[in-house]
Amino acid sequence: MRRGEVEKGSAWALVTGAGSGIGRCYALRLAALGYKLALAGDRPEPLEAVKAELLAAGCAGVFVTTCDLARVESAEALHAALTAAGIEPDVVINNAGMFSYCDILATPVERIERMVLLHDLTNTKLCRLFAADMIRRGVQGRILNMSSYSQWMPFPGLALYSASKAYLRQFTVCFAKEMHEHRIRVTAVCPAGVATDLYGLPTRWQRIGMRLGALISADRCARRGLHALWRGRRTCVPDWWNRIAIPVCKLLPLWLLRPIRKSTLKFQK
Repeated sequence: MRRGEVEKGSAWALVTGAGSGIGRCYALRLAALGYKLALAGDRPEPLEAVKAELLAAGCAGVFVTTCDLARVESAEALHAALTAAGIEPDVVINNAGMFSYCDILATPVERIERMVLLHDLTNTKLCRLFAADMIRRGVQGRILNMSSYSQWMPFPGLALYSASKAYLRQFTVCFAKEMHEHRIRVTAVCPAGVATDLYGLPTRWQRIGMRLGALISADRCARRGLHALWRGRRTCVPDWWNRIAIPVCKLLPLWLLRPIRKSTLKFQK
């Protein structure tokens, strides 16, 4: 059997933010490995489209639940919805996210609250809830949290996004060590640019970015993420050139960032 593969229909996997982009690719790849899929997101139409795609590809079962994960009680609500449906996932992919490129003083308070809730509070509580279930059932569970390469890029305009993702990676690494004795593996995936709609880039620019090597495809990101998860790695940065560039990003001086900031102010929103 391939790494991570199970007998078809014998186990469930949960993917949040599964309606498009990387989340959709995680769902398709997990279905190909034999998992039944629980899909969660804030809009029903994309989730239903992915459900139809999974069933057409031969997925053994798909459960869809719509919920706003940027609320204090979101994790408990999602966990309760799956429990009520009799679903106990062996794999949890915390992929739901939002992006912000804006100076903190210009960022609406509501956006600050929603991003911290979505990236940090909800994911932390989901890890706690589902890891406790995995321990109770005695399974070798897997949890993947989608962090970001931007945590090593303390650039103007990215304070909120990069800090929330930095917390998620640090939490994941520590939580993975706590869970090791329980045979539960936890991985943080930290991709750089990915060709999805998250950043608001038109499709044409996404294709150009991939041709130039500045962006990777959503499917490539999902493939690398699952590979790291099955191998039990605590952190994964897809593509070697991004890994070697981390020290450079950390040490970029302010005098070099100033002209970059001036030229990109028009993109802040």
